[in-house]
Amino acid sequence: MSQHRLAVSLVAGLLSTAPLSASHAIAQTTITSERPASFALRNGLQVVVIPDHRTPVVTQMMWYKVGSADETPGKSGLAHFLEHLMFKGTAKHPAGEFSQTVLRVGGNENAFTSTDYTGYFQRVPREQLGKMMEFEADRMTGLILHDENVLPERDVVLEEYNMRVANNPDARLTEQIMAALYLNHPYGRPVIGWHREIEKLDREDALAFYKRFYAPNNAILIIAGDVDASEIRPMVEKNFADIPAQPSIPAKRLRPQEPTPVSPRTVTLADPRVEQPTLRRYYLVPSAATAAVGESPALDVLAQLMGGGANSYLYRSLVIDRQLAISTGANYQGTALDPSQFVISASPKPGVEFAQIEEAIDKVIADIARNPPRAEDLERVKTQLIAASIYAQDNQAMLARWYGGALTTGLSVDDIRSWPDRIRAVTAEQVREAAQAWLDKKRSVTGYLIKDVAPKREEKRS
Repeated sequence: MSQHRLAVSLVAGLLSTAPLSASHAIAQTTITSERPASFALRNGLQVVVIPDHRTPVVTQMMWYKVGSADETPGKSGLAHFLEHLMFKGTAKHPAGEFSQTVLRVGGNENAFTSTDYTGYFQRVPREQLGKMMEFEADRMTGLILHDENVLPERDVVLEEYNMRVANNPDARLTEQIMAALYLNHPYGRPVIGWHREIEKLDREDALAFYKRFYAPNNAILIIAGDVDASEIRPMVEKNFADIPAQPSIPAKRLRPQEPTPVSPRTVTLADPRVEQPTLRRYYLVPSAATAAVGESPALDVLAQLMGGGANSYLYRSLVIDRQLAISTGANYQGTALDPSQFVISASPKPGVEFAQIEEAIDKVIADIARNPPRAEDLERVKTQLIAASIYAQDNQAMLARWYGGALTTGLSVDDIRSWPDRIRAVTAEQVREAAQAWLDKKRSVTGYLIKDVAPKREEKRS
């Protein structure tokens, strides 16, 4: 199983540059894949079919509109815990049968949990789709859990926490920054959970969460591959139509929201295992679902301008011109149901203080907030972003993830397909306004990762 947060701006992180010879053609191109077909069953299940006839393979993804931000306070990690337990079998298909079948037909499978959604997928030969659909429909309501398989799986999750967080200083810094950035919103809880709360999760917690959120009217089925919508609908109806909706699921998820930030915050994490000090600054910014028209694409472009490769403003300033850092980056997390994050990072050279790094970062931001980017820079990063959206269409699973991530966080099929057009329409003034409005230090948490050098104990003399 994998725990992840889907890249919010759909494709911004896939490619940092586009071939120069292709720049003009790319700049005039939009999403080229065949438009997905979509329909819904009476019980509320949404279905999206993405045709991709290049190979006789199909990817099935079942997305549930529930993630760590929907957990009951005090039971952090429950969404991720249930993701693990969904592989424990049903009365019809005992534990292991689903996974073994996927392997036997030469396919692969996995699952993922984020703040806003949980997903399960299989990639198999086309003729095996009906069997995969039967398995997935069965475990939507038929999951059987016993203490003898729940409690050992909780230990697996705790070990995952130890490996991914407790023994990873970088991950621990991110955990602490997020907790400081979100004072009230549940995005401040780690997806994997807090260790002491994971320890207390049990069978009853998992089953209650499962019965509350796992239902067709809280799910989106994405089918991408060598299929046609006309053949998929009868298969979906056969397997899912008789599953009843869960009437207690609200039409819209309502979470506690963040107050307006009023002061910058800092977090320092010292760990003896740190070899490279790092600075990361998170800003609270609108997501694609919460932004005003034009704001989210402008933040995408701003992130690429500031941190997208060797020609980015941060790299030029901190690495090349001032030689303060060995690396820099910027990222906008746009795919989220509620306000999200714009992240800036830098790793200082030996002997360089964090204050010098911050002063240089602040100058780059101030320059953009005062002066719109040059036309050639704007065109370059737009081409990079649009190129990424085109090249990524070669990946069937990525196509399914685009649509699933968008639909589970309040966006639409049209939002994804028009994304290159919205990037193309971003103006230099919109980028300047985004930097001025959202990269305000009062909206930020700055995290410092440093090496903890414990004082040596004096040796006892006899």
